[in-house]
Amino acid sequence: MALSKHVNADHLLQQSRDKKSPSHFANLTQSGPHAPLSHSYGARYGTDPIPKYHIPSKGLDPQSAYQLIHDELTLDGAPLLNLASFVHTYMHPAGVKLMEENLTKNLIDTDEYPATQIIHNRCISILADLWHAPSTQNAIGTATTGSSEAIQLGGLAMKRIWQEKRKAAGKSIHEPGPNIIMGANAQVALEKMARYFDVECRLVPISVESNYRLDPKKAMEYVDENTIGVFVILGSTYTGHYEPVKEMSDLLDEYEAKTGHSVPIHVDGASGGFFAPFATPKLLWDFQIPRVVSINTSGHKFGLAYVGVGWVIWRDKQHLPKDLIFELHYLGSVEYSFSLNFSRPAAPIIAQYFNLISLGFEGYRTIALNDLKNARLLSRALENSKYYTVLSDIHRLDSERSLGASVKATINENDVESYVAGLPVVSFRFSDDLQQKYPEIQQKWIQTLLRSRGWIVPNYELAPNLEKVEILRVVVRENMSELLIERLVNDLIEITEDLIKRDSPMHALDALGTAQSKKHHERAHGQIDEGHVSSSSGTYAKTC
Repeated sequence: MALSKHVNADHLLQQSRDKKSPSHFANLTQSGPHAPLSHSYGARYGTDPIPKYHIPSKGLDPQSAYQLIHDELTLDGAPLLNLASFVHTYMHPAGVKLMEENLTKNLIDTDEYPATQIIHNRCISILADLWHAPSTQNAIGTATTGSSEAIQLGGLAMKRIWQEKRKAAGKSIHEPGPNIIMGANAQVALEKMARYFDVECRLVPISVESNYRLDPKKAMEYVDENTIGVFVILGSTYTGHYEPVKEMSDLLDEYEAKTGHSVPIHVDGASGGFFAPFATPKLLWDFQIPRVVSINTSGHKFGLAYVGVGWVIWRDKQHLPKDLIFELHYLGSVEYSFSLNFSRPAAPIIAQYFNLISLGFEGYRTIALNDLKNARLLSRALENSKYYTVLSDIHRLDSERSLGASVKATINENDVESYVAGLPVVSFRFSDDLQQKYPEIQQKWIQTLLRSRGWIVPNYELAPNLEKVEILRVVVRENMSELLIERLVNDLIEITEDLIKRDSPMHALDALGTAQSKKHHERAHGQIDEGHVSSSSGTYAKTC
């Protein structure tokens, strides 16, 4: 007899509950729009169950509501162990206190909160100076809710400028219409800009030879007079590689000299914009390159603020079209807005300023260098295991500084400038040797088995053209300490070797059952050896 293909758990539990229970003890598992959500702590106070899918007629007391939501959220993963995300998960308590004190402030109310607006403008000037804008005091930019909004604004400004040039030349802005160029490794926010604002998105295929990122020479095959710009990514989300901004600019310089068409560059520095200036300040990627007209970044990534803040800066006012700036006569003052939304919380911007002045250049650099050091440690450990191949390159010495056989003698391995520049991201996959010997082992099992130990490490396909290659990726943030790297490596090796030892398609499921019973490398320290105790009496209470 075949088992049912689907069992509705809510319906099953509803049928199984006590039939004569009072209404205020009704089970939380009733299905349908009026299904109640009962809470064990609320029951202590005689609280009626609340509906899950519509507002209750009578609310809970605040403490019970807090406890209900708090307990449900414990099912989330631990942010500290979420190695999938670039989003920062730690701030100094003083910064958190500032955020709490300013939770009620709306950044857009400049007349009501002038000091907050001044802090916002200071952040703009600091970033403009960090990115070598021509004039930092007159820099133009804005805070955003993140890099997604910032990218929309940067791309939209390039589209408007292209339209103005086409109109001035008496050419159509509709046929064949504008296009924008980016690598196929682009984060979805970049593609959103193209789709939302009716711009043809031309994705340049990636390759192993291009380091899984935009190939500038290949990109030039997609450029024409209707290209509004090129998105160049300072830190691919797949592998952490920086795309070569200077090389892309040089090729566009040659193109303009031949055709007369000027194609600008917007640098998506979502992660790298707050990392490269501190880790590798000699790297040429920002407004020092004249063709770079705008840059965005996420303050809540390597800007080290909590989630909810991004930034976009233009090199000067000429590159932000006036028709994108709104003059608002609102709340007793004149305000100017060039963001996609109106109201936005001021607290994340204040948190950003707190980081900038409390850490300073030296503090940000120290954190960045430590992130890279830990990422190199993880990369080398994985490669030395022979089980994994690392696709990211931050642990490899920069070939341009190499002097052949004497490289180790001439390059200081503690000097970050000796290595390939990039984000502290470690992307890796099963080694070819492991895949050949154990073809039945699926790499995606590693993600599941790591999750059983608390780690959140994604396993996913590379960008189009290399989508058959699956990678695991770890983002090394500030709170990913060397101790946690050690624990992660030990768990990875234990899991991998456990899968290798088993010879059944069920071994991944078997490994889940034994994940917590495996002896950790530190557990034996200070413990009594197994042979030095009496044998089990058959009960849980074993005689020592």
